Amino acid sequence: MEKDYTGSSDEELIVRLRDGETGITDFLMNKYKNLVRSKAKSMYILGADSEDLIQEGMIGLFKALRDYDMGRDASFLTFADLCVSRQMYTAVQASRRKKHSPLNSYISLYSDVSEKGENGGEETELVNVLSSLSEKSPEEKWIDRENMELLEKTIEKELSSFEKQVLDLYLTGMGYIQIARVLGRDGKSTDNALQRIKSKLRRAIGKQE
Repeated sequence: MEKDYTGSSDEELIVRLRDGETGITDFLMNKYKNLVRSKAKSMYILGADSEDLIQEGMIGLFKALRDYDMGRDASFLTFADLCVSRQMYTAVQASRRKKHSPLNSYISLYSDVSEKGENGGEETELVNVLSSLSEKSPEEKWIDRENMELLEKTIEKELSSFEKQVLDLYLTGMGYIQIARVLGRDGKSTDNALQRIKSKLRRAIGKQE
């Protein structure tokens, strides 16, 4: 008969798992499978196969169970989120055939969307992915394609490797705090990278106009 673990916290269960209690791994893997599926949907924009991403995410979740340290890390959920995101993004980078093509729609550099920062303040989003090309008029589609090509050229020529990684993860919907954690960088350098990207892409669009 399977044990009911729903009344115990993740942290308590991991202590029991380390003590050799069986069944906990399967319970926690099943509990967080929807987290993995949600992450796979957001990462899909980077061109990876959804099923492959789910598989990689489950590997990341297993690593979280294996490596979680209550004395060092935050809650297990936060640590698992980080491990899943990092595992998926590493897989995307390893399998990507093209040099860099994260933009599958026109990017607006001028729509400001607020997000709560690490200290409770608000940060301004860099870019906002607009509606799909299919919803636009032929004239708008043409303008969008021109801008998309310009932005992709700018990304390839003007952005550093780190800035490209930041933009990749930003386009999946991550804020700068989570991006910093996935890439193993500090929040300040990641936020600065977003500001540099904003400046470079706006400058490119300005030349076009």
